[in-house]
Amino acid sequence: EQTKVPFSKGFGIHGPRSAMEAHRGGGPRTTDTLQSEQDRQLSIKSCPITLCLPDTRGKTYALTTIDCPGHTNFHDESVASLRVADGAALVVDAIEGIMLHTEMLLRQIISEGLPLVLIINKIDRLVLELKLPPDDMYHKLRNVIDSVNAYVSHHSNGRYPKLSPDRGNVIFASSMHGYAFSLESFATQYLDQLDFDVEEEEDAFGSFKNHGGLGRNLTPEAFAKRLWGNAYLDPKTRTFQRRSNECAPDPVTGLSPKRTFVQFVLEPLYKMYTLCLGEPEKDVEKAFRSLGVLLGKEHLRSSARPLMRVVFRKYFGTSTGFVDTIVQHVPSPAAAAKGKVARCYSGPLSSRVVESMIKCDSHGPLVIHVAKLYAEPDGQSFSAFGRIYSGSVKPGDRVKVLGEAYTPDDDEDMAFATVSSVWIPRGRTRTEVMMARAGNWVLLGGVDSDIIKTATIVGAGKSNFGGDDGDGEIHVFSPLKFPHAGGESTMKLAVEPLNPAELPKMIEGLRRVSKSYPMSTTRVEESGEHILFGTGELYLDCLMHDLRTVYSDIEVKVADPVVGFRETVVETSSIKCTSETANKRNTLTFTAEPLDDGLAEKLEAGKVNLNWDNKKLGRFFQTKYDWDLLSSRSVWAFGSSPTHGTNILLDDTLPSEVDKSLLLSCKPSIVQGFQWATREGPLCEEPVRSTKFKILDVALADKGIHRGGGQIIPTARKTVHSALLTATPRLMEPWYQLQIQCPGSIVNAIQPVLAKRRGHIVHDKPIPGSPLFSVKAFIPVLDSFGFETDLRTFTQGQAMVHSVFDHWAIVPGDPLDKNIVLYPLEPSPPKCLARDFLVKTRRRKGLSDDVSLSKFFDEGMREQLLQNQNGEGMTSLTN
Repeated sequence: EQTKVPFSKGFGIHGPRSAMEAHRGGGPRTTDTLQSEQDRQLSIKSCPITLCLPDTRGKTYALTTIDCPGHTNFHDESVASLRVADGAALVVDAIEGIMLHTEMLLRQIISEGLPLVLIINKIDRLVLELKLPPDDMYHKLRNVIDSVNAYVSHHSNGRYPKLSPDRGNVIFASSMHGYAFSLESFATQYLDQLDFDVEEEEDAFGSFKNHGGLGRNLTPEAFAKRLWGNAYLDPKTRTFQRRSNECAPDPVTGLSPKRTFVQFVLEPLYKMYTLCLGEPEKDVEKAFRSLGVLLGKEHLRSSARPLMRVVFRKYFGTSTGFVDTIVQHVPSPAAAAKGKVARCYSGPLSSRVVESMIKCDSHGPLVIHVAKLYAEPDGQSFSAFGRIYSGSVKPGDRVKVLGEAYTPDDDEDMAFATVSSVWIPRGRTRTEVMMARAGNWVLLGGVDSDIIKTATIVGAGKSNFGGDDGDGEIHVFSPLKFPHAGGESTMKLAVEPLNPAELPKMIEGLRRVSKSYPMSTTRVEESGEHILFGTGELYLDCLMHDLRTVYSDIEVKVADPVVGFRETVVETSSIKCTSETANKRNTLTFTAEPLDDGLAEKLEAGKVNLNWDNKKLGRFFQTKYDWDLLSSRSVWAFGSSPTHGTNILLDDTLPSEVDKSLLLSCKPSIVQGFQWATREGPLCEEPVRSTKFKILDVALADKGIHRGGGQIIPTARKTVHSALLTATPRLMEPWYQLQIQCPGSIVNAIQPVLAKRRGHIVHDKPIPGSPLFSVKAFIPVLDSFGFETDLRTFTQGQAMVHSVFDHWAIVPGDPLDKNIVLYPLEPSPPKCLARDFLVKTRRRKGLSDDVSLSKFFDEGMREQLLQNQNGEGMTSLTN
């Protein structure tokens, strides 16, 4: 049996560390396989590693963990890993608690429906840095667990079981000192000490004499359930009580007994740390020998940190508690396959192929879900990391690679490939195998050339596509979505080669970079410049490092980083916008108006599906947004994405005025023109957002040859643009949510730094059990460049910033107001920002400074606009 789980780490001051280090006793960052990760002391890429690990009873399991970065910029790596995993082990810093990226990961884990295990790491910091007493340390750890439980319960509507150490789904760890334990594994370790001479233990560990009060017939499972919460050991009756006042006082101190977690877990840990930090060598050697830890002279004479690492590694041994917890709370691939297929597979669940995937049948048709590409050392090719849902794969197999755009009706995004190698991932190394069966996670060679981000790999035989055995048509697994990181990258960088002759090499390098990073995208503007999109400054820095040194090995020039904008409206169109086709035989009439608040976010998250029946779709818009019955059942399309677009096209025509049969015959062309128009808006060719377009009237030619796509599509685009321009258009810019950790004394000093960049603080609160404060703030992405460096410099390194895209907000000012004068090299006042952004964006794209009236309006419309001076913003348009 195999149990698979991704390891999602929290981001710490010294960078995230893998749980594998705790399992192996600290030391090298074994899952940071790239040189750039070693240099930065920061994980950048996820790293799968398959190990055979024993549990407490000595049974060995094949465990595949995917070690994911903890930085918010690299949230896409965690999303890709969670897509193919059966469970999640979330690591939380014992001091910091729930951070910004922790919240993002929890929401993603809940949306994937994965079992959750909590690992509280860096508990050594509570002892060595904060120097909390054992009782306070217990309350601090409990506060962290309660915070996670409250967040999970709120976002899952109570669907997830409670996280608690006595339930076995919480682990305590210190990767710095190389140990991790659950209560059951610690109870087993503790009860084993009963075999030692109690008198010998009394010299250094007085509390260990209380072992005798536990009784030798107490099992580790029963003891573990009494090691958390309000549980006290009565020293007189040798029974566990729920209240301390029900217990007899300690015969030595005369005080009430302490909680069992404090008495049997924390106090011994504290004494071990105390011995390592300040006791003479002889006392250290004698005390630890009584616990079965034998130390050599080289260990005793070493400094405190190496000594602690050796002591804890020898005392705890292999971290079997981690394996126990995963085996108990994360299902095997065979058990989890049904839920994974239901959530990730895009096709119907009634075919024989799906049945084979649900059964995890190694003799069924081959189906592999590829979620990530890992670069080979030469930087020229990639290994495809995926999960085998059905069948088996071996080198030399002929397969079909189905891209994200593949459908049974359109097989353009499909290619044939031959599997050259099959490997089991081993972190920095890999083990080549001759065959891998269903239920395994593998790296495949030779199939990467036609994979862009993710893919579905099936056998090349006819049976996978409705052959004689009736398997039914195959569909692909759903592409990755990033709703908790904004859905797409908003920060962009223009690049060009230093030597123009190396442009083909740079283009090929950009294609490989886009393959390597799930949320990175590239685009070529009409001006010819190549644009690279990323989630943040660190993300773009890593992209450029890989482009220059790994994938293309050329010198690349970059422009100043900028952001992507969105175009929207704030009012209803002042007039009905009408456009004629080029042959003068068809006329379309549209209007535009803002979407209801919150609807764009629901559309973007895919919570509304056009495939719903009319009643369900109508009921959604009627109940949620108070639409009338006709409008709620007349939604034609979303734009610019057909499934996740943030704009809506409505058919608001009446059957008594319009020939519906002719209109429906032109529906595909009108929808295509609408989606084209919302993909490139009229202001500065940026996507349109949060706008509703209504078709009010159409006049179509009787003959189909006169109302073809060549006539309707560009006219529909032109009409959509003119409707948007008459509805008080505005620009939207992305905003970051910031979480700043700093001492409470400098919270007030942060506000001026934010205010200079148009940011503001929402609230600040102390982090329980620590001297730090957590400050929540917002800042425009455009003004965030260099903010982290400035803040660290201003606070002398006392503040740590985490940022993630949060929302789109309207830029103040009218972008079409020609009366605004822009001065070079001078910051624009707030009311001039929209105009400033519009002009600079259009210049960068090689467009004229102003939006041309003649480009979007017919002559009759232009005359009507000149007469209608009430159309705000339209007077600034020029011919």
